[in-house]
Amino acid sequence: MSAIIQAEELSRWYGIVMGLNHVSFSVSSGITGFVGPNGAGKSTLIQIITGQLQPSSGELTVFGEAPFNNPKILGRIGYCPERESVHTELKPLDWLRGLALLSGIPSNEITDRCELLLDQVKLPRVHWKKRLGQYSKGMRQRVKLAQALLAEPDLLVLDEPMNGLDPMGRQEFSQILKELAADGVSIIISSHILAELESLCKNVIIVSCGRVLASGEQKSIRTEMRNWSEQLIVKCDQPLSLVKILFDKELILGFDVDEADSSLNLRIKSPETFYQQFPYLIKDSGLKLWEMRSQSRSLKNLFDQITQ
Repeated sequence: MSAIIQAEELSRWYGIVMGLNHVSFSVSSGITGFVGPNGAGKSTLIQIITGQLQPSSGELTVFGEAPFNNPKILGRIGYCPERESVHTELKPLDWLRGLALLSGIPSNEITDRCELLLDQVKLPRVHWKKRLGQYSKGMRQRVKLAQALLAEPDLLVLDEPMNGLDPMGRQEFSQILKELAADGVSIIISSHILAELESLCKNVIIVSCGRVLASGEQKSIRTEMRNWSEQLIVKCDQPLSLVKILFDKELILGFDVDEADSSLNLRIKSPETFYQQFPYLIKDSGLKLWEMRSQSRSLKNLFDQITQ
């Protein structure tokens, strides 16, 4: 599958400060998450992808061409910035109509398209007659997503898109993005909130201090890490008996006990062997297993392991 975005030895300086330091990566179709703390270089990367900045050195292409000063490529990109950029005195339809005219969308299509988009981002019609300045942060985020979709982009770039959304709003927003991806839109989401990205993004690019530390599928990144240690939380009726069985079978490297609820945090030696044998060991031992969940397969844990 050809890459939507390709970066080779990409760097960007701000005077003597290096925002990006010789990064190389590729982004394929689907939903990709840019993961990293504030100041990691995510926003600089997004500004280069969306044609707002030129690289200081190296190369980045979108759909095979450099995006800077390239109307053909920029016309295929929808962008939802982190900072507020809505006209507070306008109503959402008025704002979208104005942007649509600037984008060259035929005037006879504009009203229908704008209404369709506001419905698509699930902004209740009862709020359409209010000015944007009266909107909550979460409502403005929905309108910003609608403007990013105006030109029916092939690539959608979202910078901290779920800021200000309540839990129900985040769930709705995630569903909208999944539906867009299913319709063939490639999506990049930048966020420092890892829980937002974990369920959405199969692929991630982990950025820290201007460097790309890892990229690809979360599962593949874990497999390639030599020092990766699978961790599992287990609750049962006799935790120390379970630990003895697992040590005797040489299935774990170590463990910790949470005294608050007597749960075990197991550090697994070989995940494949462990998961093959564990169900039979529980059955033969007669122990009662109450809960089992992975502690190490979260995106936060992956980020912590790579950046430590």
